[in-house]
Amino acid sequence: MSEQAVPSGVLTRAQVEQTAATIEGMQEPSGAIPWTTGEHTDVWNHLESAMALMVGGRREAAERAFAWARDRQRPDGSWPMKIVAGEVEDHSGESNMSAYVAVATWHHWLVARDEGFVRLMWPTVRRALDFVVSLQLPFGGVAWSQEWRDAAPGPVNEEALLAGSSSIYHSLRAGVALADLVGEPQVEWELAGGRLGHALREHRDLFLDKSTFSMDWYYPVLGGAVRGPDAYALLAERWDTFVEPGLGIRCVSANPWVTGAETCELVLALEAIGDRARARQLLADMQHLRTAEGAYWTGYVFPEGVNWPSEQTTYTAAAVILAVDALADGTPGADIMRGTTLAPPFAAIGLECGCAPDGSGDEVARVARRTA
Repeated sequence: MSEQAVPSGVLTRAQVEQTAATIEGMQEPSGAIPWTTGEHTDVWNHLESAMALMVGGRREAAERAFAWARDRQRPDGSWPMKIVAGEVEDHSGESNMSAYVAVATWHHWLVARDEGFVRLMWPTVRRALDFVVSLQLPFGGVAWSQEWRDAAPGPVNEEALLAGSSSIYHSLRAGVALADLVGEPQVEWELAGGRLGHALREHRDLFLDKSTFSMDWYYPVLGGAVRGPDAYALLAERWDTFVEPGLGIRCVSANPWVTGAETCELVLALEAIGDRARARQLLADMQHLRTAEGAYWTGYVFPEGVNWPSEQTTYTAAAVILAVDALADGTPGADIMRGTTLAPPFAAIGLECGCAPDGSGDEVARVARRTA
């Protein structure tokens, strides 16, 4: 990564490394990376922080985070939703959180090209994605969580979240790429990915209505299920609802509150479809959340002009680092959201929603050969 990391002059390499140091500074001795010091850890944000540590040149800290994820995974492939100082506060297994280990592992591969590390992580990835695929609903979305009772898996919450399922689509493409790398193709993941991608493009009305949240707006693009002109059209639909020029984007449409992590995820979504000018502008706009030490406030309430909540979060810092890396092409991991190194988009075959397959003939034939 060059000293001037982003052409618009948003952050330098030294500033990226400074921000990575703030993430490592909040890492617990166990390797867990909580939201902020003393707060809870969830495996999705924990692993995104590990990805940022890799970009920031802190591989040892990143790999301690990966070791924590290996050690805390349950036999069914899931992780508890909330862990505070090593103690589980919410035992539920969330599908999107569990899936993200595939993205983080593929990102590590892109940055480090360490096949031994991939093989170390592979059993964890395989269990996680098998768990996630087991929660797929007939229309193609993935149930958002499974309850745990008496230290054992319990009822499945048979409703799907659009943002979570969009992230799972991304994770499945990373998982299939890892499976091919280690020589263990996982055709069931490909079939599940095809059904999921179809649902994210054609059946967004069947997901839980969380349309007041900006994540539900941009995540189908961020996760890669929606690309090309459809992606531009989708982002145009609610741009004016969520984007606050000069500040970032709202987390919730009705609240005058911009958040750094959501802003940087939209930066990544825009960069992934080639809209780099707007991506750079948004990244610059949210830098008012940066502290002198390189950490980031979670958000900003703009009528009052105050940072809220009054905490600096690892996941916000991580999202900034990944956004800078994508725009700068600073490391080989910069492609992680663009997805050109991932498995190809999945063919939509074996649909259970009543629609005809929407994959191309070549894609359908490719999957058919792998299932034969």
